[in-house]
Amino acid sequence: MNYLFEGSQMQDERVEPRRERREQRRAAEARRRRRRRRSFIVLAVAVALVTALTVWALPQVRQMIADRPTAAATDFPGPGQGEVEVQIPSGASGAEIGLILEEDGVVASQRAFTEAFRENVNASRIQPGTYTLLKEMAAADAVAALLDPANKAEVTITVPEGFHADQVYERIANVAQIPLEEVEAAAADPAGIGLPAEAGGKPEGWLAAATYSFQPSDDAATILSTMVEQTVSRLDERGVPADQRQAVLTKASIVEREVNLPEYYGHVARVIENRLADSGDVNHRLQMDSTVLYGVGKVGGVPTREDLESDTPYNTYKHPGLPPTAIGAPGTAAIDAVLKPPAGDWLYFATVNLDTGETKFAATLEEHNANVAELRKWMQENPQSDG
Repeated sequence: MNYLFEGSQMQDERVEPRRERREQRRAAEARRRRRRRRSFIVLAVAVALVTALTVWALPQVRQMIADRPTAAATDFPGPGQGEVEVQIPSGASGAEIGLILEEDGVVASQRAFTEAFRENVNASRIQPGTYTLLKEMAAADAVAALLDPANKAEVTITVPEGFHADQVYERIANVAQIPLEEVEAAAADPAGIGLPAEAGGKPEGWLAAATYSFQPSDDAATILSTMVEQTVSRLDERGVPADQRQAVLTKASIVEREVNLPEYYGHVARVIENRLADSGDVNHRLQMDSTVLYGVGKVGGVPTREDLESDTPYNTYKHPGLPPTAIGAPGTAAIDAVLKPPAGDWLYFATVNLDTGETKFAATLEEHNANVAELRKWMQENPQSDG
């Protein structure tokens, strides 16, 4: 019995330490939980204090910044000196324009220009392009200068009605200051200038008679392609099918060169149609002096006997049908005349007064010969006429 009792007492002694350790662990965990709660409360209070301080301080800081004197933007007094060409790209903002002008020495600072831009109610109307401005301008003056169309550095090229392609090339070279060789090289690249396939690679007649404005930086291809595009646009507006474009331009160019008064354009256009359709004595030949002169490289005047005997493809006294290309740049009036010529049976015409341009039309050779005799008489009576 004593042995059994002693063994039970030893077992109780082993259990007691384990119970104490469990209680100690529980107490330690409780202390950790209390510390975490205190830390969270402290953190929450700190965040609340910082937030409150920020809410209170931010308006104060803003007010301090607003009350602080602002340094004036650097600006030139103006009015400026010298000249510089400035390129303003499409869609540029006031700040972007200001940076360009600052870099080109037009304004003292981008900031000064931006402020002047905001103050000018019309500033948003500034157009892209090249401008000639003074250096060291006051920012407000620079804004005003960009709004003045007179300061746009544009290249204006006028192509008169009837101009040959070679004349157009020379004018582009002279006005745009582009070497003639570059202009001719650009013209020799049909794809580069957007020449339609029906042109057969020949720009003659496709360089629309008009007045154009180009940028100084535009190259020959850009200028020529604009002229071609204008011609295509005119033909499209009038509903000319692609396969008839070349014929319309060729006829219109002949109309343009044959008479100098628009009132006769329709009659000449009708003569062309009648001659192309005639299988009698005319035999589909146009017999136009303007085409003969073009073929021998002459711009105007009266063809000589040698000219009339030339065997160029433009000699419509010899070759039936239309010449291979147009002979110049037709205007819209000549094109319209070709598209809607008046009714008539005329096969001939002659200018009987070279000063006024009076022209008479005839249906028979006999009538025409009478008109030619009238012209010769006029020439005898007016030997000094420039007509």
